[in-house]
Amino acid sequence: MRDDPSVIALVDRVCGGDQEAWNELIERYAPLVWSICIRYQLERQDIDDVGQSVWLLLVENIAGLRERAALPGWLATTTKHECLRVVRDVRRRDRQAWPAEDQMPPDLSPTAIEQDIIEAELNAALRAAFAELSPSCHELLSLLISDPPPAYAEIGLKLGMPVGSIGPTRARCLERLRRSPHLTAVLDNQPGSVTLKETRR
Repeated sequence: MRDDPSVIALVDRVCGGDQEAWNELIERYAPLVWSICIRYQLERQDIDDVGQSVWLLLVENIAGLRERAALPGWLATTTKHECLRVVRDVRRRDRQAWPAEDQMPPDLSPTAIEQDIIEAELNAALRAAFAELSPSCHELLSLLISDPPPAYAEIGLKLGMPVGSIGPTRARCLERLRRSPHLTAVLDNQPGSVTLKETRR
């Protein structure tokens, strides 16, 4: 795991009793917990149970983390163990509800868990970078990523801007995202070249 100062700072704030930091931590890593549960094909109620267990275990153990930057890995490993516990419990209660042992979802490899962690970190960095953009960039990019995206003429009317300025404005907003310290901290530590690309229509 990379030595991410933002993770260390977040854990420090949590250990200091900062409730806002707890909320930020859960918002940042709930998608990681969810994605691992989905890989184990858990039902919604079981996912909720796993999530509750993981966060309770974190409350009990966060102050004792030897390496605070290792929090994402701790969460991934703990979620994996909780998922396996739920799978075993469900099989014990109702053997008809689950396939035979050799047809169970495969155990997660370290590579799969690492990919989930990277994705969670990238998503958190994108949200933080997006939050720092101007309101006009928020509005424009939100419209452009809606599904389906409206036509440029409709965007121009809604935002009161000439159609010809939409493309250049979008490029400037995306460039601000690319330069965000939140994103550069994540992307600079990832193997390979992960880039933020413009979508052209």
